[in-house]
Amino acid sequence: MIVEEIMKTDVAVLFPNDTIADAIRLMDTRKIRHIPIIDQDRHLQGLITIAKIREATPSIFHANEHPEDLIKPLETIMEKNVITGHPLDFVEEAAGLFYEHKISCIPIIHDGKLVGIVTETDLLRTMVELTGAHQPGSQIEIKVPNLAGVLSDITAVIKKKNANILSVLVYPDKKDDHYKILVLRVQTMDPTALIQELKHEGHQVLWPNLPGISL
Repeated sequence: MIVEEIMKTDVAVLFPNDTIADAIRLMDTRKIRHIPIIDQDRHLQGLITIAKIREATPSIFHANEHPEDLIKPLETIMEKNVITGHPLDFVEEAAGLFYEHKISCIPIIHDGKLVGIVTETDLLRTMVELTGAHQPGSQIEIKVPNLAGVLSDITAVIKKKNANILSVLVYPDKKDDHYKILVLRVQTMDPTALIQELKHEGHQVLWPNLPGISL
């Protein structure tokens, strides 16, 4: 999946000479926490976040003492060293940037111009959709040797029980690098028979720990 498939293209933007008050109003109206700052040609100039607004605006208890803060131009407080992405970047690469740099959004640039934005919420929604967590089903975790062909063995058992796979995730076993953990989401509300069959075929089911089925 590429960024173009999950980014928002209806991006709320402001200009460097707009004020902090303008940003507060726009965030409140659009219910957003990030505003890219652009020039007249949609070239990215900076980024305003709710955190930057909170740093720059006076305490609610002293707002009347410092009204001048609200009319400061955004260029005085915006983040200028902005990490950006491209529409053809892979979503997992974008997620890596979020994780590595502890950021909450990435403006998306194409031909030097702002064309979209990806936020933490977009990534979370994508993860939910990719894992099938929003669909009725059951999650099964299986510990398997880190060998070629193991996934095929598991899916053969699932096919035998006429279960439909919604998603498959694979990650290393943190305790033993000779093994991996398969996380399967299958389209059944009662995985008992499937788990019994997996165990019968010699597979180590970690989850769910169903009553009456020794794990």
